[in-house]
Amino acid sequence: MNVRRSISTTAVAGAAVLGLVTLSACSGSSGGAEQNKDGKLDVVASFYPMQFLAEQIGGDKVSVTTLTRPGVEPHDLELKPRQIAELQDAGFVLYLKGLQPAVDEAIKQAGVKDTVDAATLTTLETHGTSEDHSAHEGEPHTDEAHEGEAHAEESHEGGHEHDHSEAGGDPHIWLDPVKYAEVAKGVGDRLAKADPDNAATYKKNTDELVKKLGALDASFRDGLKNTTTRTFITTHSAFGYLAERYGLDQEGIAGLDPESEPSPARVKELQQVARKEKVTTVFFETLASDRTARTLAKDTGLKTDVLDPLEGITERSKGADYLEVMASNLAALQKALGAK
Repeated sequence: MNVRRSISTTAVAGAAVLGLVTLSACSGSSGGAEQNKDGKLDVVASFYPMQFLAEQIGGDKVSVTTLTRPGVEPHDLELKPRQIAELQDAGFVLYLKGLQPAVDEAIKQAGVKDTVDAATLTTLETHGTSEDHSAHEGEPHTDEAHEGEAHAEESHEGGHEHDHSEAGGDPHIWLDPVKYAEVAKGVGDRLAKADPDNAATYKKNTDELVKKLGALDASFRDGLKNTTTRTFITTHSAFGYLAERYGLDQEGIAGLDPESEPSPARVKELQQVARKEKVTTVFFETLASDRTARTLAKDTGLKTDVLDPLEGITERSKGADYLEVMASNLAALQKALGAK
């Protein structure tokens, strides 16, 4: 991530929040999970994967506002005073600490009562290079392995220089349907505590979403069980959890930060990996430049395709929501990996 951008963003957010906190204190406004004039709980979500959870679980009992507009790269989000005011007035805030520094700083200083950090609802891991994943290739993934277990004991040394969270964990948990289901359960519980009058609705909606995510997990397991290669190359190393879950090997061009540029040595290494592992496709995403991916593909004679990290839904997305885009991702992986 661009450190200079992060510092300026958080500084601006912090100053704006301090002003809003002062105004709030002077006006005597109260916090907490209060319903709006329509009788709904006001929920602020940091970006699309959190928005999807809030909408699916909250249903018609919540009014969801998203801080990250469609088409905006979440890592680069800079909050406006209006958005920080929404945080201050929210009855419930759902975010993912470590992904968006400006959001982290705003929440820290705003003092919102009911905030949920999705990263605390599952186990963050670190993801490295192909050498780290090679030991997992071809390993059976039992039913027990898909019951929401933590993989904290597995060591993934080296690889990406860019750490999002304070602990250095990969924040892209929503791209693993099993981990996303863990988060969904936690969000459902927290919504029920914040708004007990509608707890039964939240429980019902959570169960339905977890069931859908279980079916998505099964489709990935079955669809990627038998492939010609287990290796894929992508511009944004967002798919570490997905790769680990289904026994694949992710080779990222630019690490966890979609804007960082690969070194010449890394490009050469990827060319060698592509030849050795019979890679057919270089994946790029919808919210960042595809220039590096297309250059690498041209130099190595590979195809290009979209593998969507689902950080936002736009007109370019291959689906209208999380479940549809994940199904498109599965189809793209099956084609690139030579699923049989």
